[in-house]
Amino acid sequence: MKILSTSIEDIKLIEPTRYGDQRGYFFESWHQERYNSFGITSRFVQDNCSMSKAGTVRGLHYQLTHPQAKLVHVLKGAVYDVAVDIRVGSPTFGQWVGAELSDENGRQLYIPEGFAHGFCVLSDEAVFSYKCSDYYMPQDEGGILWSDAQIGIEWPVSDPILSEKDKVYPCLAEVEPCRLPVYEALGGGA
Repeated sequence: MKILSTSIEDIKLIEPTRYGDQRGYFFESWHQERYNSFGITSRFVQDNCSMSKAGTVRGLHYQLTHPQAKLVHVLKGAVYDVAVDIRVGSPTFGQWVGAELSDENGRQLYIPEGFAHGFCVLSDEAVFSYKCSDYYMPQDEGGILWSDAQIGIEWPVSDPILSEKDKVYPCLAEVEPCRLPVYEALGGGA
């Protein structure tokens, strides 16, 4: 297993070790002790899976009082996965990380609490899997507009398929700070 650095230290791009032969391949998508040794210590309580068509963008979503760390990967197809730092007071506030995840490259992205998350489907369809550190609470969900120009995500699509709620989320600058997570530096305090 390799951990690749990203432009935001808290986000980890992971390449699990794959064992392959003429039958296909095998890899561990989660091994608590091994991931903990790389600093990924979230306690996951819910697994989700979605199927989406080419050109779909899902996101950018977050939960405020029940924040979710996520460990995501693609079971079938390919996506461009994005995490945006929305933690008030963070030195990387408003910055984003993007990575291509596919069934071919086997990569995972670890996104800690306090980030908005979304992805764009690059293949005809994609089956996307994510582990979450808290339960989904629809009443606690927030979102940031996928095309927020100030964030400047370089999506590989210009006219995506979107849900009705994803079309009308505000830009990050329009969200009241009390509706965003707060950054806490290691060692306590903001």
